Amino acid sequence: MAEFDASTPSIARVYDYLLGGKDNFAADREAAEQLLAVAPLTADVTRENRQFLARAVTWAAGQGISQFIDVGCGMPTAPSTHQSAREVIPDARVAYVDYDPVVLAHLHALAAKGDPGVTVVDGDVREAGSVLDAVAAGIDLAQPAVLLMGYLLHFFPPDAARDLVARYVTALAPGSYVVLSAGRADSDDGFGAYSSAATQVYNHSVPTFASFFGPLELVPPGVVDGREWRPGWEQPVHLPPREGQVIVGVARVS
Repeated sequence: MAEFDASTPSIARVYDYLLGGKDNFAADREAAEQLLAVAPLTADVTRENRQFLARAVTWAAGQGISQFIDVGCGMPTAPSTHQSAREVIPDARVAYVDYDPVVLAHLHALAAKGDPGVTVVDGDVREAGSVLDAVAAGIDLAQPAVLLMGYLLHFFPPDAARDLVARYVTALAPGSYVVLSAGRADSDDGFGAYSSAATQVYNHSVPTFASFFGPLELVPPGVVDGREWRPGWEQPVHLPPREGQVIVGVARVS
């Protein structure tokens, strides 16, 4: 587990603040307010990311997938991954992966309530091999699963993001799905504030983000603004452009 330091902002806790949560500290709130000062839509986009992930999980469970791997999951929020999945498949299993101490404390409390379908992995997402070994304690990787990397890949330069996704995808069985999302702005102003407030952030273009799926087959409507992703929409309903958005996509492992 990473060493806890309340004076250093944590991305997971910054997100918690932006989502209206209470599991954050002064340094996290200060970093979030710096973001909001230069990118006022940050909180809206963060909420839209959570809404997209809930829709994608519900859709994947509707395809019969009962296993979910939430990498870099962040603070549990409602609806969580397991809550969304279990609306469709009551015994769905979820492995949550993070290394923020506050996130892990909340996840372990969730698992301690006697939920055998929740596996908590204390791991750095960059260490795919060791993370997947730990995930296998609760997820059968020989069977289809859904890999989620929500609001994660904008913390990696393009080549590293492509490599990270590929390393996890190689462990997935045919019939699995990959769910990705990342923050995107028309200018780098907001991302510059993020980089100075908490950690380096990369403002990926839509084509670059699409490349993170590699050769996987995208589920319609493809890579779109998170607000425009709805299951079964062959063509997205385009919303008016704005400065900030979350770009998303879902792909199938064949």
